[in-house]
Amino acid sequence: PTLEEVNAWAQSFDKLMLTPAGRNAFREFLRTEFSEENMLFWMACEELKQESNKSVIEEKARLIYEDYISILSPKEVSLDSRVREVINRNMLEPSQHTFDDAQLQIYTLMHRDSYPRFMNSAIYKDLLQSLSEKSIEA
Repeated sequence: PTLEEVNAWAQSFDKLMLTPAGRNAFREFLRTEFSEENMLFWMACEELKQESNKSVIEEKARLIYEDYISILSPKEVSLDSRVREVINRNMLEPSQHTFDDAQLQIYTLMHRDSYPRFMNSAIYKDLLQSLSEKSIEA
């Protein structure tokens, strides 16, 4: 990423999530907090939204459910019971939007909870530092 990009991440969580480099750095941070599944779930939902083939949508939805929603999954994301009920209803006929409520809940959780810690983390500060040094040398 460029120094400008990394500085932009500090302005808003949305700016961080818009760039692949931002998502990667944030995901690396989440891994240290044992909550990487939040980012993986969010990315899987984004991928599902791009899909138009009905059988592929059903397959991806089933995999997302098994990986992140099922209480048996080691990568289960934290969702409230209302959102779980919506997903269970949606799973009867999965679409690109089966997990929209859950995705928003996880996005909000990452924004409120993890993002402020990421901005104060060594991962972010070291990246900023190394890019700042490079731009001084240039």
